[in-house]
Amino acid sequence: MTIKAIFFDLDDTLFSEIDYIKSGFNNVSKVLATRLDLPSSAIYKQLLELFNANPGNVFNRLFDELQILYSDDDILSLVRLYRKHRPTIEFCSDVIPCLMQLRAEGIRTGIITDGYKETQNNKLKALKADRCFEHIIITDELGREYWKPHPFSFELVRDWLQVDFNEMMYVGDNPGKDFYIGTIYPIVTVRIDRNGIYSNTPYLHGVKEKVRIKTLLELPNMAS
Repeated sequence: MTIKAIFFDLDDTLFSEIDYIKSGFNNVSKVLATRLDLPSSAIYKQLLELFNANPGNVFNRLFDELQILYSDDDILSLVRLYRKHRPTIEFCSDVIPCLMQLRAEGIRTGIITDGYKETQNNKLKALKADRCFEHIIITDELGREYWKPHPFSFELVRDWLQVDFNEMMYVGDNPGKDFYIGTIYPIVTVRIDRNGIYSNTPYLHGVKEKVRIKTLLELPNMAS
């Protein structure tokens, strides 16, 4: 196997998504504390408890528990606040050592990530990812229809880097969308197991990764 380019998913592959969620809830709780005249620490704790019980409609359920009347606009304003905040996050400890070794071996690296473009851009800025990766694709900037598993972003990588699909590797964590590309093009798909929030998601059409790893430090040996 001769790999010339390795592209990575972002959330729960290069950093912990739960850290982003905590950062967002912390930001929202400070705003709500002023509006509701409640301690921000108590609101933050309640948001996390609600999320851990069920990640859906957390802000609605918070207001329900507090017995506060709310409108759809109230919820949308909190969602916007959450998505637009500048998060406090950092790369997992194996990311930079992995990238340094790949760079030393002449392997090109990049990111292909789904998610709302403003949210993903804020994450990338917080991580200073542009200093570490040659190409970064936020699929939402191409159009919602091009989110994974659509192959368009991978076709862009091929054209930009002038590498064949069988010389590319994609590393992700989400069974619901990250590995199906391997059925469209002969890209080597790798699953990083960080026990993230999508770790129990069913595989899309039962399509599994070609390789599973526990740490990104395994990648350089695989690619050489």
